[in-house]
Amino acid sequence: MKKIDYHIPLYKDHLYHVYNRGNGKEQIFFNEGNYDYFLRQYHKYTADLLDTFAYCLLSNHFHLLLRPKVNDPDLISEQFRKFFIAYSMAINKQEKRKGNLFQRAFKRKIIEDEKYFYSAVYYIHSNPVHHGFVKDLTTYRFSSFNSLVGNKETKLCRNEVMEWFGGKKNFIEFHTGIKKTYFSDNYIIEDDK
Repeated sequence: MKKIDYHIPLYKDHLYHVYNRGNGKEQIFFNEGNYDYFLRQYHKYTADLLDTFAYCLLSNHFHLLLRPKVNDPDLISEQFRKFFIAYSMAINKQEKRKGNLFQRAFKRKIIEDEKYFYSAVYYIHSNPVHHGFVKDLTTYRFSSFNSLVGNKETKLCRNEVMEWFGGKKNFIEFHTGIKKTYFSDNYIIEDDK
């Protein structure tokens, strides 16, 4: 089986599933304010460069589904680096800790087809269930699911996501009634290493 390169450049108009976790699988979020701060910093450093379609933040890792708006992979990587440093510095100060907060360079996997897109969105939103945080993905506060189905203003590309799923009703039904056979382990980028 061919090894997957999880550190590919992020090119304009391609969709990517991005993932990173805490160094040594340690926590990266310690209170509710940390989750909000992470999203604010993410927006600050990447809003001009990326469209974001889905996210999920868990205590020791996060997932993003995004699409670069610019064809400058080095600039995008540099902005991610600045974002991770800014967030890490704030958490290190808060927790009186030193060293790397994140394990390594973030992983990314290109979304190559429509089935992978649907599976990635579902996987990202169902991650809190997979890791035992909640039994119902619709109740988890730190994912984009409720922002996408809600009516409040959002920085997410809500309209585009809803178009891909054929509307809000189909989006909700897909998440709450998905057949496990539709989802494949080929789309997972987390590992236990």
